[in-house]
Amino acid sequence: MNHITILAALFFALSFNAYSADGGKGDAVAGEEQQALNTLTKKEKQEGWKLLFDGVSIKNWKTFNGGKKVEGWKIVDGILYNSGEGSDHGGDIITKKQYDNFELSLEWNISPLSNSGIFIRAQENIVNTIYKTAPEYQLSDDIGITRKREKYQFTAACYGMYETEGAAINPPGEWNTSRLVVNGAHVEHWLNGKKVVEYELWSQDWKERKAKSKWKDEPYYGMAKKGHVGLQDHGGLTRFRNIKIKKL
Repeated sequence: MNHITILAALFFALSFNAYSADGGKGDAVAGEEQQALNTLTKKEKQEGWKLLFDGVSIKNWKTFNGGKKVEGWKIVDGILYNSGEGSDHGGDIITKKQYDNFELSLEWNISPLSNSGIFIRAQENIVNTIYKTAPEYQLSDDIGITRKREKYQFTAACYGMYETEGAAINPPGEWNTSRLVVNGAHVEHWLNGKKVVEYELWSQDWKERKAKSKWKDEPYYGMAKKGHVGLQDHGGLTRFRNIKIKKL
């Protein structure tokens, strides 16, 4: 076997291993180093990151307004699945711990025609639905859902309040990376490495938007300075992995 043939064989083997490690779908986020799912690098540990999901258990989460038990969600091959059958009054989960200032990072993969969300500073036992207290980072199949929607209903928007700028979503079946920075009144939404929303809670602009929104009669919406991180089980299947948080 000549040197060219050896090199070609080596390249094929490496490519195949990378393909297999990612499930054969080529859905890894470009530019990121391959590492085991739901783990932290040495650098991340030094920076203070903590896993909210280890790929094996859901011990860090509980049902919103429903106690410590989580129903409907399941773990398959290190991936957290919602039930795909949730509604306004059930299925959403929140972290057992509460956070004030933090950075949250996770990957998600949505099924066709589905939508979900990530909530910040959620409050329990004062309202019947999580979104009446917690601002939502929207997750949606923006490609398959063709009905007319407001701009603040698309992926990475602050649902009902702020639309995105320059957001680029990967289609259903591929993984996306979302990051939220919540520091005092300041909130940032990132999607696939790009900041697409930025706003200030309780600012005059925020108050004016709230007064014109579906939250106008919801006194608790967005008012908490500390609360739970939440994941929505609203309708349609969404998968999550590599969920981690760092206190600021």
